[in-house]
Amino acid sequence: MLLSRTELEELTRPYNGKHVSIYMPTRKAGDEILENRVRFKNLLDEAEEQLVADGMRRPEAEQLLSPARPLMEDEVFWQRQDSGLAVFLAEGLARKYQLPLAFEELAVVSDRFHVKPLLQVLSNNGRFYVLALSQHETRLLQGTRHRIGEIDLDDREQVPRSIVDILKWEDPEMRLQHATGTESTLHQGVAAVFHGHGVASQDDPKEKVLRYFQRLDEGISDLLADDDAPLVLVGDDFLLPLYREANSYPPLIEEGVAVQPEQLSVEALHRRAWSIVHPLFEQAQERARDVHNHLHATESERTSNDAEEIVRAAYFERVEGLFVAADKQQWGTFDPETGEVTLHDEQQPGDRDLLGLAAVHTMLNEGWLFVVDREQVPNGAPAAAVFRY
Repeated sequence: MLLSRTELEELTRPYNGKHVSIYMPTRKAGDEILENRVRFKNLLDEAEEQLVADGMRRPEAEQLLSPARPLMEDEVFWQRQDSGLAVFLAEGLARKYQLPLAFEELAVVSDRFHVKPLLQVLSNNGRFYVLALSQHETRLLQGTRHRIGEIDLDDREQVPRSIVDILKWEDPEMRLQHATGTESTLHQGVAAVFHGHGVASQDDPKEKVLRYFQRLDEGISDLLADDDAPLVLVGDDFLLPLYREANSYPPLIEEGVAVQPEQLSVEALHRRAWSIVHPLFEQAQERARDVHNHLHATESERTSNDAEEIVRAAYFERVEGLFVAADKQQWGTFDPETGEVTLHDEQQPGDRDLLGLAAVHTMLNEGWLFVVDREQVPNGAPAAAVFRY
C-alpha cells in the first residue's frame, strides 16, 4: 500500500480497543528473506505478550494479531520487500506498508497507533518520487535520503505500465499483432514509436507517445493526489520533454535524468535522482531554520522547545512548523478536552509518543515538518516549534 498523508490521517483516527504498531528493517535476497520472517514472528510474539500484560485475554490477543500471522508463510510477500516494513493492527483494521526506510525493530501496543517512524517518509526533508520511462515498462519509485524502492503498480489499473497498454487498442496493425500473439513484432512497433519512426498509422509518432503520457499522467496524478513530494523523471532525451508536456503533477522537477532507466542499477538511479532533489531539501530546511532562529531572537514567545507546550499548540493548530528528533520518543498522555499533558520517562500503559502526536498534527494542519537527527534540532532539544501566533 502506498503511504500518503491520507493514509496517515486514517492511522491517526481512534479505533476500538488496543492498537498494535510493528516496525522492522527488511532484506530482499538470499537467506536474509528467512531472517525477515523470523524477525516478524518475534515482533508479533512480543506484541502478543504486551497485549496480555495490558490485561487482554490471550485468545483475544491472538485474534487481534491474526490478520498478520499468515504473512509469515507468504513467500512472495517476503521476496517483494523494500528496506522497511510497517504493520498496523486494530479492531477492524489491518494495514501494511513496504517503504524505502530501514526502520529500527519496534513493537508498540497503545490506545493509538505509533506513527512517528513513518514521518521520516512523509516529512519535508527527504522524500521524493522517480518516474522511470522506457518503451517496455514504466516504473514509479519512492525514495528517501538513504534508500529507493519500487512502488507495486500491479493493482493500479489506472496507471498504464507501458505504451503497449495504450497503443495495442489504438493502432489497427498493433491490435492485430496483439490478437495474433506476435508480441515481438508489437514491441518493435512500439520501439519505432518511441524513437520517432512511423508505424502503420499516419499519426505523428510523438503524438502517440504524448497520448500515452497523458494517460500515464492521469494515473500518476490520481495516485499522488494528496502529495507534494518532488518527482524526478528518468528517460532518454526523446521522452522527457513529452512527459513534461503531458504532466499535471505540480511538484515535477524541471531537471531530469536523461538516460534509459535500464542502463542504471537501482543504486545508481538513487544517486542520480538524489543529486537533483537534495539541494532543494537542504534549501527548504535552511529556510525553516532561519525562520526559527530569527523568531527565537526577536519574538521568543513564537518558538519553543518545551514538549508540553508544543503538544498542546500542535493539537490546537498553532504550530506553523516543527523540527523533531527522529530517534527520540516522549511517552505520556494528552487530554484534548482539558489540554493537560503528562510526561513519563518510560512508556506506561495508555501512553503515546507525544512528539509523534505533535508531528502528525503539525503535518495534518498544513505546517512544515522536518524529522531530523537530534543534533539538527535547534537548541539540541528533542523538538523545536515555530508558532503561528
